[in-house]
This record gives sequence, structure tokens and C-alpha cells, in this order.
Amino acid sequence: MIVPARDGTLRVLRAARDAGVRRVVLTSSFAAIGYGHDGPGPYDEATWTNLDAPIGAYVKSKTVAERAAWKYAVAAGLELTVINPTGIFGPALGPDFASSLGVITALLEGRLPFLPDQRFGVADVRDVAALPLVAMTDDRAAGQRFIASGGYSSMAGIAGILRSRLGADAAKVPTRRIPTWLLKAVALVVRPLRALARDAGVRREPRLGKATRVLGWSPRPVEGTIVDTARSLLPYLSR
Repeated sequence: MIVPARDGTLRVLRAARDAGVRRVVLTSSFAAIGYGHDGPGPYDEATWTNLDAPIGAYVKSKTVAERAAWKYAVAAGLELTVINPTGIFGPALGPDFASSLGVITALLEGRLPFLPDQRFGVADVRDVAALPLVAMTDDRAAGQRFIASGGYSSMAGIAGILRSRLGADAAKVPTRRIPTWLLKAVALVVRPLRALARDAGVRREPRLGKATRVLGWSPRPVEGTIVDTARSLLPYLSR
């Protein structure tokens, strides 16, 4: 995962240089900012994920690829702008959707009998698509990183939005919370829970606002994004 992420990024940048492109906008991830640190943050665009910490391959791949992009851009004389989205939600285009939308599906189908203590940034896919267009054409974006997120929410907060806004369609959404110590103990014997347990109780809050201040970008509120996500997924749920 790591080598293809880095090498693929560099291939695109070389092609841009050879074609005489002036500015490249790269979509990276908040994974290249907020991981491997002590403390909850908030973490801003000046922060880099700690590659010496025990982080997963996906997080490391995003960080290594983005660092390589910045190094190459300087050497090649390219203008580079990087977008760093948090978790991406929003309306699904079909049944083959990203893992972040799987969280909403699991809540709606009742496959999570409890709510772990998890928090994460919520970015609307429509806003994440719009931000690079602004970054391509605004000279203030050159040489900058921009966190793309509409807010920071908890699993319990998202469950509450679903129950309050979707009525009967959210009847299976859990209401009980599970203490982190208990989740980690259960995960020792229930393998599918290990991913949930790993991030339970961990805080990686993004510092928001730079893209709005510099580029005038205006993300959708978290509640609207979650509701639109859930309604788009209803046709694909296992009833």
C-alpha cells in the first residue's frame, strides 16, 4: 500500500511537470496530519503524522505520499496545493460505496448493538469535490495545505442525528454506549471488534477554518451531511 501510494503520486507529478502544468492540487488525507501524536489536538495544517509511531499502513501511505509530493514539487518548480479531508460522507452514488459510509449502514441495520466512544471529522463528499476547484484557480492556495471537514462528531452524536431525523428508518440504530475498557476486553476474543476497539477513546480533532478564511470555502453542517448520507443508503440496506 505504501510504495504504490508514493510512486503513483510521483508519476502524476512528473507527468504534470513534463506537460508544463503550473499548479497541481493533490487530495491527501487528514491521515497525514493527525495520527501518531499524544493528546487530542486540535491538529492543523502545520502538523504532520508521526511516522515513527505505531500507525497503520493506510495512514503511513498517505503521509509518505504527501511528503514525497512536497519534496518533488520544490525540486521541480511546481506549485502544489494539498487537500486533507477527514472522514468522507455524503450521498452514495450506488451500492459500491466507501468504508466511511459503511459506518452509517451498520448503524441503520443494527449491526452495531452498542455505541463505541469514537470521534472523527465529517466531510461532505460534495464539499471535498468543490474545494480542489477553488484551490486550482485561487493564487492564495499555492504552497498550502487545507483540511477539508464540516465538523467533528462522535458515534453517539451521529446515532442521535439518525434517530431524530429518520424516524422509523432509524429504528435499529443503537442507543446504548459501551465503555472503552469493556470494548477492548471483548475485542480480545471477538476479532471483528478489534478495529473499533483500536480507536475507541482516541481523540484526533482537526482544527477547522483555514480553507474558509483563505479560500472562502463553505462546508455543509455535519447534521445535513449525515442525513443526506443515510437517506441515500436506505435502498441498499438489508431489512
